[in-house]
Amino acid sequence: MTDIPRRAASRTAKLAALPLGFAGRAALGLGKRAVGIAADVISADIQQRTAEQLFSVLGQLKGGAMKFGQALSVFEAAMPEEMAGPYRQALTKLQEAAPPMPVTSVHKALAEQLGPDWRDRFAEFDDSPAAAASIGQVHRAVWKLPPARKNAKPKLLTVAVKVQYPGAGEALVSDLKQLSRLAGMFKIIQPGMDIKPLLAELHERVVEELDYEMEAETQRAFATAYHDDPEIFVPRVVAASPRVLVTEWVDGRPLSSVIADGTKTERDEAGRLMAILHFSAPGRAGLLHADPHPGNFRILPDGRLGVIDFGAVARLPDGHPEPVGRLVRLALAADADGVADGLRDEGFIKRNESIDAEAVLAFLRPMIEPVAVPRFQFTRSWLRGEATRIANPRSPAYQLGRKLNLPPSYLLIHRVTLGSIGVLCQLEAEAPYREILEEWLPGFAPAA
Repeated sequence: MTDIPRRAASRTAKLAALPLGFAGRAALGLGKRAVGIAADVISADIQQRTAEQLFSVLGQLKGGAMKFGQALSVFEAAMPEEMAGPYRQALTKLQEAAPPMPVTSVHKALAEQLGPDWRDRFAEFDDSPAAAASIGQVHRAVWKLPPARKNAKPKLLTVAVKVQYPGAGEALVSDLKQLSRLAGMFKIIQPGMDIKPLLAELHERVVEELDYEMEAETQRAFATAYHDDPEIFVPRVVAASPRVLVTEWVDGRPLSSVIADGTKTERDEAGRLMAILHFSAPGRAGLLHADPHPGNFRILPDGRLGVIDFGAVARLPDGHPEPVGRLVRLALAADADGVADGLRDEGFIKRNESIDAEAVLAFLRPMIEPVAVPRFQFTRSWLRGEATRIANPRSPAYQLGRKLNLPPSYLLIHRVTLGSIGVLCQLEAEAPYREILEEWLPGFAPAA
C-alpha cells in the first residue's frame, strides 16, 4: 500500500465504482433466484459481499473515505438485525486498522517535522505501525526525555508517534465531496439514514484534524482537566509539529474488544465511563470529544477509560448548553408547553411554525427514556426501534420530525451524542445514566 493517492481521479474512480458493484450483486441475486436458490441465502451473500467491498475501499483509501466509514460504524447498532451480522465484522475493522504507508514515507515525514536528527530523540522506534486512522498512522517508540540534571542519563518514556499521511488534506476534501454525491447508495446499510448532514459536519472538521499542533493543544487541555482522575485517563503530549504528534503510550484493552467479548460487568462499566466522559468534559475542559468510535478508547489495566485521538472536538467554553438539561427535565415532568417554548427559544422550532406541544412531547419522550429511570440498559433493539419510529415516513414521529429544526450551534453536539449512544448500544451497557446527568449536565438536576 502506498501513500494516500494524490490524484483525485484515482480516488474518485474507486468510490464511483461502488454503486456499480452494488448493482452487479443485485443482478446476481436475481439470477440465483431464477435457478431456485433460497432468497434468504441470496440476501446474506449479497450483503456480505457488499460489506466487504464497501469497507475495503473506504479503509484502503484512508482520508475522508475511511473517516466516513469510522463515523458510520458507530451506527451499526441501529441496523436491522438481519443486516447487522454481515456488516458488523467489516465495520469493526475500520475502527482499529488500515493498510500502512511505506517506511520511507514515515521516515521522510519525521525528518521534515522533527528535524534531520529525529532518530536522536528516540531510544527505539518501531517502523511497523501499531495502529492506523483516517489521516495518519501510529508507531510505538521510546522517547528520550531531557535529564533532570546535567550529565544525568535521559529518562525513557514509551510513546505513540502519529504520522500524517502525505496528501491527507486533498484526500479528505475530495473523498467527502464524492461521497456526498453518492449518498443515495448508502441506503443499503440503513434505508432511513440521511448521511449528507454527517458528511457536511465531517467536512467542517477537516481543517482542525489536519493540524496536529492544534490537536496537541486540545489534548493538553483534556490532560490537565483529567489529571490524576480516578476514572478517566488522558495521555500527555510529549512533542508536536503540524504533521507529527508524539504522546504518552496508552496500554489497555480496545473498546471494540469489550464490545465483542466483554462480560456484562465489563460492558456496563465501559458504558458508565463513556457517559461520564461525554457529559463531564464540557464542564471540566470546555471541550467535547467529538470522535466517539470505539477505536479511540481503551480500558486500562486499573479500570480507567483511556482516551486517545483529540483531532475532532466541539469547543464549549461555557460547558454543555444549559437549555439541553432543562428541557430534558421539563420533558420528564410532562411539561409540554414548557418544552415547546424552550425548543422555540433555542431555534429547534421555527418562530412561524405552528406545532402541537403535546405531540412534541410524545415525539421526545421515548428518546429520553434512558434518564427517566434510575438505571437503563442501552440495547441494539432499543436503538433500532427508535430509528424505525423516527425514519418511517408513515409514522407520526417522522412527520413531526420534519417540522423540527436543528440549530447550527447544536449540530456537532447532536452528532456526537448520537454516536456515543450508538457505542453504548453496541456495548449493551446498563448504568445509572440519570445520576450521571444530574451531576454533570447543567439544568438537568432539580433546583435545590
